[in-house]
Amino acid sequence: MNDFILPDIGEGIVECELVKWLIKEGDVIEEDQAVAEVMTDKALVEIPAPHAGTVVRLYCREGEIARVHAPLFAVDESDGNGGTGEAGEAGGKEAPAGDHAPSGAKAPGADSADQAAGEAVSERRSRDFILPDIGEGIVECEVVTWHVAEGDKVEEDQTIVDVMTDKALVEITASESGRIVRFHYAQGENARVHTPLYAYVPDSDDTADEASRVAHEAVTEAGMAPAAAQNAPSACASGMSPAQARIPATPAVRRLLREHALDISAIAGSGRNGRVLKEDVLAYLARDSAAAGTTDRPTAPSADQRHQDVDPAAAGSSDVAVAEPVACESHEPRAARLEARQVPLKGVAAVMARRMVQSSTQIPHFHYGDELDVTELLALRARLKSRADKEGTRLTLMPFIMKAMALAVLEEPILNASLSDDESQVLYHASCNIGMAVDGAAGLMVPNVKSVERLSILEIAREVARLTEAARNGRVPQADLKGGTLSISNIGALGGTYAAPIINQPEVAIVALGRTQRLPRFDVDGNVCARDIMTITWAGDHRIIDGGTIARFSNLWKHYLEHPDEMLLSLA
Repeated sequence: MNDFILPDIGEGIVECELVKWLIKEGDVIEEDQAVAEVMTDKALVEIPAPHAGTVVRLYCREGEIARVHAPLFAVDESDGNGGTGEAGEAGGKEAPAGDHAPSGAKAPGADSADQAAGEAVSERRSRDFILPDIGEGIVECEVVTWHVAEGDKVEEDQTIVDVMTDKALVEITASESGRIVRFHYAQGENARVHTPLYAYVPDSDDTADEASRVAHEAVTEAGMAPAAAQNAPSACASGMSPAQARIPATPAVRRLLREHALDISAIAGSGRNGRVLKEDVLAYLARDSAAAGTTDRPTAPSADQRHQDVDPAAAGSSDVAVAEPVACESHEPRAARLEARQVPLKGVAAVMARRMVQSSTQIPHFHYGDELDVTELLALRARLKSRADKEGTRLTLMPFIMKAMALAVLEEPILNASLSDDESQVLYHASCNIGMAVDGAAGLMVPNVKSVERLSILEIAREVARLTEAARNGRVPQADLKGGTLSISNIGALGGTYAAPIINQPEVAIVALGRTQRLPRFDVDGNVCARDIMTITWAGDHRIIDGGTIARFSNLWKHYLEHPDEMLLSLA
């Protein structure tokens, strides 16, 4: 049994009046058949059925108010002939007299009929799991990976599915133990919050469900012969062989097969009892398309390979990596490696695109560049590295950079503030939560280290390592993505020298760190010497920060990093 969710019926419309039902409970409806008339504040709208089936329940009475994205009616997708849609196709009609099969013999398609009939009982007993709130302001998410299959038994709190919000990958767990009946969304589709995610039968109901299936099988055994006689003509009439008719699949899947002229027996079903799902057909089409095209394409490096020698959470060392030219093993012409394609922009990438446009158009950015001499800081890190290694902590420059930034914020707290939504107040924050941009598996993420001003260098280093690993895997907790007050973009870890970063709203400043280079400089005596130089570029929100403020802040931060011994005097 499926709940039909009232869809969006107009921009800004959240509810409507149910004027008239065009169906009643027990009616068999067809796909796209008008089922109800609803009145919005603008017009009378007809609501069509998304698929065929039998109406089980009407949730609203005429004259009541129905809310958008709430269940409107329940429908059983079985066709009502013999109990299931699959059985109806293969052997749901009575055979003519005299065409009975021998007593005790099972008709072709009978197993499918039994299984489908049992599933119909499960559908009627099933409950929908409603996708809960998974983050403030999040209204939809992408279904990334189903960890279970239809028909699987699950336990309470077992991970069912991974979904991707605009901020992180979130695990959805089972609310109670039971058996999965069906998924309402395929992998890659967008699921809306407060709508059914999957249907399941709780353990308490599944026991009664099993008894019903056993009783049905006993009745079916007694009347199996008529179904056997009718099975072959029915399959031929539908244009399928008896073997094809026995393979379970929904009408929508069979329609997809017809559209692409595919043989259902050529596709391995991943559903329960070999049921062919929509994903199986799409995967088959994708493999077929790939086989028809070029197969010898260069393989892009994995995320782990890209990060093997470069740490996006570290400020980089004085050594400059030189990329060696890599010979391509493919004999394919270079021009043939390009292909025209369209890739949907979704998940973290889509949200990043929207926020970057919003930030760059709403915030008047101004930039301020400088150089840091980190020679002494690198020497200090080298002396402390062995001590950190003994404690199991990887010590990079990032913890020192963050700590110096938090100390400078104490003198210039406006850098740790934000502007209210109506732009009428400046909001100063009680803790310095410094974010770092990480190129993770799910896209660009900016997790932040909380209360940096209160943490030691080693504590910051542990947090940096934890957040970097989580971001690379796309599994950053929501709490680590919220509440940032300042951000660092470590583009230098990948080789860049200069950058013009975009502010991460609602913050008011961000700094881009360039790569550290060994360059000639003059000492106090006028002699040329080699120093480790890192370039930096600040971006500030010119609505509340002026050039003098960010210059004073940057100079103090720079002083701490160039004279780390003096930074010790300012530690609380």
